[in-house]
Amino acid sequence: MAKKVLYYLNQFFGQIGGEDQAHIAPMVKDEPVGPAAAFENMLQGEGKVYKTIICGDNFYNENVAEVEELFAKLLEEETPDLVIAGPAFNAGRYGMACAGVANYFNDKGIPVVTGMYVENPGLDTAKPVSYVVETGDSAAQMRKALPLMANVAKKVFAGEEPKPSEDGYFAQGIRKTVIVDKIGAERAMDMLLKRLKDEEFETELPMPEFDNVEPAKPIEDLSKATIALVTSGGIVPLGNPDHIQSASAQKWGKYNISGLENLEGDYFTIHGGYDPVYANESPDRVVPYDALHQLAEEGVIGGVYDYFYTTTGTGTAVGNSIIFGEEIGKELSEAGVDGVILTST
Repeated sequence: MAKKVLYYLNQFFGQIGGEDQAHIAPMVKDEPVGPAAAFENMLQGEGKVYKTIICGDNFYNENVAEVEELFAKLLEEETPDLVIAGPAFNAGRYGMACAGVANYFNDKGIPVVTGMYVENPGLDTAKPVSYVVETGDSAAQMRKALPLMANVAKKVFAGEEPKPSEDGYFAQGIRKTVIVDKIGAERAMDMLLKRLKDEEFETELPMPEFDNVEPAKPIEDLSKATIALVTSGGIVPLGNPDHIQSASAQKWGKYNISGLENLEGDYFTIHGGYDPVYANESPDRVVPYDALHQLAEEGVIGGVYDYFYTTTGTGTAVGNSIIFGEEIGKELSEAGVDGVILTST
């Protein structure tokens, strides 16, 4: 009997519309739609897409609780054997939605398969709880992505354990206890000998790769320098006019603070990862504009840049953080800013 597959798509791949439909609430189709239909064909009768969920990217990321209520209702009606989300390629909001789908259904004990580009901001959240097949950065790679996802799905259906190196998905960072023929010392010696002989070998414990950032040159004369403020502490104008997310941020904000002496009364924090009481009482505790303004008046620094930049750091993916940094850095460089004070929480 064919396994039951529940498929999640965003508004574009669900054939509703483009960015102008990113606000749509989730809807359920009792049939495979778009990529879901192609995916079902690749399962060759081993699985059937019995429902397709379609939801706008903006709606999902701004109304997670409401979307999860729909998920809960669907599970009351029928429990799927597998959930498929995407592939999201390098679409950030779609990737975060797929990661949310993965976390929700993984918590319910249901396996999830999705697909993302290596720089998708949803990857870090999704890969510990689902099989995330590595894809290209655009939908042009759909024909390559779906077969990989279908192959993983077939192994899950068969009760087999997919392997990252064989099945093309990102390693989940989960270490499992297994029985092998040789003890660790022998395996380590085998790898050492292969390395000395310049033979191929595969390590059992891959080390993480970290970026090396070259330190900037020191500012020679602070009294002539323009200093800018950037924060991941979520300080925004009252009302959060740009709707920056309190966690897993998808955007950053830029606000004019010229002419002010401090931020009290006009700003607050929307950050979801720390107690906001003291930050709301005095936003300058997170964005030290008052102190910097005083230093400018005293001539210690040349001046404070007219704008400060803000986002939230909690849960925000490394991929998004890199994009934010590049975009903000480009603006500051073009504005002739000499230095930046980057504050966190």
